[in-house]
Amino acid sequence: MAIRAVLFDIDGTLVDSNEMHVIAWEEAFATIGAEFERQTIHDQIGKGTDMLVPTLLPGVDAAAQEKLGEAHGNTFKARFLEHVKPFPGAHDLLAYVKARGQKVVLASSASAEELDHYLDLLEARDLVVATTSADDVENTKPAPDIFATALAKVAPLSPREVIVVGDTPYDIDAAGKCGIAAIGLRSGKFPDEALRGAGAVALYDDVAALLADYDNSPLVVDGER
Repeated sequence: MAIRAVLFDIDGTLVDSNEMHVIAWEEAFATIGAEFERQTIHDQIGKGTDMLVPTLLPGVDAAAQEKLGEAHGNTFKARFLEHVKPFPGAHDLLAYVKARGQKVVLASSASAEELDHYLDLLEARDLVVATTSADDVENTKPAPDIFATALAKVAPLSPREVIVVGDTPYDIDAAGKCGIAAIGLRSGKFPDEALRGAGAVALYDDVAALLADYDNSPLVVDGER
């Protein structure tokens, strides 16, 4: 069955922001005296506050969780957001997907404000048909909510007509829960075994590598090559 829509994660996939999020979370945790190795925090990047905080601080109450999320968001927006750069080839890949007649959807655990910023950064407002952010769902990745919501926005397409491109095992896991295949990118600095273990159908170094191999990738089915 032909791929009619591509659901893109943003952080670590289209823009180089994962390490900035790690530092912002490190500083957020420091506000309550909690310390973690940066790699420990990095291993949770791709989740929203609702999933990340309870993993690192089991039993934390809802109010404390919300405050930590706000501290992370405030730090990230104040210190890092304006310095985030797109990965080389990010805009070109989105443009190529659209030119091929496939729908471009951004489906991220980022806030709506951050997602709106990235639409301009990627020069993608005329390329994207729908977006989904953490503000649109009850639970973020690896829960299926974000991709399920995105899928509903491109109805009546079925999960087999859609594919996800993401950089974390949480993207791939969340996609799988919706019956959607996912391509893993190494640009988020997760190990291959984590991406494959989550169910990635293919791995590429980054968006530029995926674009270069587009016609041989899972973005195109055999009959369309």
